Amino acid sequence: MSPILEVSGLSKRFGKVVTAEDLSFSLPEGEALGIVGPNGAGKSTLLSLITGVLDPDAGTIIYAGRDITSLSAGARSEAGIARSFQIPRPFVDMTVFENAYVGAAFGGGNHGQVGYEGAAHALEVTGLTHLSDVPAGQLRLLDRKRLELARALATQPKLILLDEIAGGLTDKELPPLIDMIGNLKDAGVTIIWIEHIVHALLKVVDELMCLAEGKILAMGDPQEVMRSPEVIEVYLGSTFDLGEAS
Repeated sequence: MSPILEVSGLSKRFGKVVTAEDLSFSLPEGEALGIVGPNGAGKSTLLSLITGVLDPDAGTIIYAGRDITSLSAGARSEAGIARSFQIPRPFVDMTVFENAYVGAAFGGGNHGQVGYEGAAHALEVTGLTHLSDVPAGQLRLLDRKRLELARALATQPKLILLDEIAGGLTDKELPPLIDMIGNLKDAGVTIIWIEHIVHALLKVVDELMCLAEGKILAMGDPQEVMRSPEVIEVYLGSTFDLGEAS
């Protein structure tokens, strides 16, 4: 299958701190890539570079055959790239549906009936339809995480970037979220997922990338990456949750 995303020589530094150094990889359409790494490895920076929140110092990003390296974040969103953030920040005084509609209208550029239908579908996929009229500020953490995902899905993305979406959830709350992300992949959405709860990642992703100090330390089969001596050394004393994958 042809790649939907091709990253070549991507680099970014803040002063003397290098957060991305000559990163190169490709992601086939419809597959899921997991990203692991210690704090400060450059994981969130990579997502910000792909979404256009940050400009790279060097390198190129090709999305769906188009060079988007200089494209604005808004234009990338409308082209089909969406992102959820580690800490959900919904508009707390707006309803769940209104939050999703904001994603559809201002993230995906779909207003009116198309936007309403996109928001409704996103809530259906994330299991939030019954909470449509509830103010987002009243949601529990799991439902806030679902709403964060719904707002991204309302843009009707081809590629979705998830930043530690499982963080803070209990063991009982994890399986529904894992199933939801797996269903998105089965529906053809390409996924890049950063996560510290590795056993959640391993249930979904096709490939796993380990970042360390802004560089790709290992990439490939998820189980082989986690068994790599270099990866094990990086994570000695880390906060990684291998859970069932250990």
